[in-house]
Amino acid sequence: MSKDVESNQSEDRNFLLDQESVLTDQFSRQGFVVHQAESSEALDYIRAQTAIAAATALNMSAPDDPGAFLNTVDQHVDVGGLNNLRMSVIESLLGLPDFHINYFNCARGLLESLVGNELAMQRNIALSVQLPDDDGSLLPLHSDAWGSECSPFEVVLWVPLVDCYDTKSMYLLPPEANAKWVTQLEDYKDDGVEALFKAIEPEVTWVNIKYGEVLAFTPSVMHGNRVNQTDETRWSFNIRFKGLFTPYSGKRLGEYFMPISVRPASRVGLEFEMPGAFYDS
Repeated sequence: MSKDVESNQSEDRNFLLDQESVLTDQFSRQGFVVHQAESSEALDYIRAQTAIAAATALNMSAPDDPGAFLNTVDQHVDVGGLNNLRMSVIESLLGLPDFHINYFNCARGLLESLVGNELAMQRNIALSVQLPDDDGSLLPLHSDAWGSECSPFEVVLWVPLVDCYDTKSMYLLPPEANAKWVTQLEDYKDDGVEALFKAIEPEVTWVNIKYGEVLAFTPSVMHGNRVNQTDETRWSFNIRFKGLFTPYSGKRLGEYFMPISVRPASRVGLEFEMPGAFYDS
């Protein structure tokens, strides 16, 4: 092998477009990217349908201002009725034939830049509704990749239906800090997750994100939320995407995930069968 060929093979090549390189750098450093929604029509549709579903579950008429209604839904439901409301909204949205495509269209280009253009998407809808001062709707500090059910190849697309800031939002531990702290988890096995959070708290990043923006993050870093200490209600979706041909762990294709963008060459390859006469005897 010539020296030129060896040099070309060892060279660290980057065929990404400039904007893709910027997103790659942000995602690698922060563990997340906040990006403008790529279809305001798709996002507005999702918010409107969510507000209609919530109002219907509460025996109310459809709101004129979906955002204001969702932001103040704590005026119409208490903590005891919250889960029934959330599940009713999810059931209604799953009945919409175009929910998933609209959700994907909110960040199609972003996901293709970060994950790839042959994608699998989570079937179910994960919806978080966090009332002010509600300590029963918390997602404690965790990393999804710690469990055998989650693949580290996944990216979560987190879409808020209201402005989310401070404790109304979520936090993540950046990858560099996460790599440091995961080596110390054994030290907190007796003290618990809350003690671990207190230790990492100075290094976490709180994501301030407005309606009209989306968040893509890696679930392999530690993240979670706290008691919502604002006077507004948080509404946010989180749905997972991954490369169609990447490892699946326990959440498998056809069950937890569905293929959404299979390219023609892949379809041909998946359907191809070698003629019998060409197999070695």
